[in-house]
Amino acid sequence: MLLARLDNPAAHDGPPLETGPTDLRTLAADAAHDLRALDASRPVRLTGPGDEPHATAAPMLGDEARLRQVVVNLVGNVAAHTPPGTPARIGVGTVAGEAVFEIADAGPGLAPEDAERVFDRFYRVDASRSRNGGTGAGLGLAIVRSLVLAHGGRAELSTAPGAGTTFRLAFPALGDAGPDRLQ
Repeated sequence: MLLARLDNPAAHDGPPLETGPTDLRTLAADAAHDLRALDASRPVRLTGPGDEPHATAAPMLGDEARLRQVVVNLVGNVAAHTPPGTPARIGVGTVAGEAVFEIADAGPGLAPEDAERVFDRFYRVDASRSRNGGTGAGLGLAIVRSLVLAHGGRAELSTAPGAGTTFRLAFPALGDAGPDRLQ
């Protein structure tokens, strides 16, 4: 239903978003805690975008509940598609006027043909690559992309076989927000 509402907001009284000032840094810190809780053996680093040394504020106008749904889907993918103990990194900050959230893992990565389709509805990568037996419906990353687009952002993927996977989300940054305004 969410995807249908995002596809055709006019038919459903507008997009299902309740926006307000949001700092992606809060969501990034929570995501790091969630990954550690799912696998205590997994090293998780909180960094700036592009593996910069420090996470910084990433203020934007967003629906925090829907953005948390995005982050939960991405955290779930790391947990489901990488071996236990696989290092992960969550990057957050502002780059060139955009609020950026990244989640990267040192897992098996994806073949180019899979990388091209991971945001498609009902697309599932080979079940042998999943620790959960491929039980997902193939909607998680489609929801991620749709919610990011509904916020005026974009979702990008960087991956290669044996090279891990990085999802990067970029949104219009909230203007006139200093690094500590939304803390």
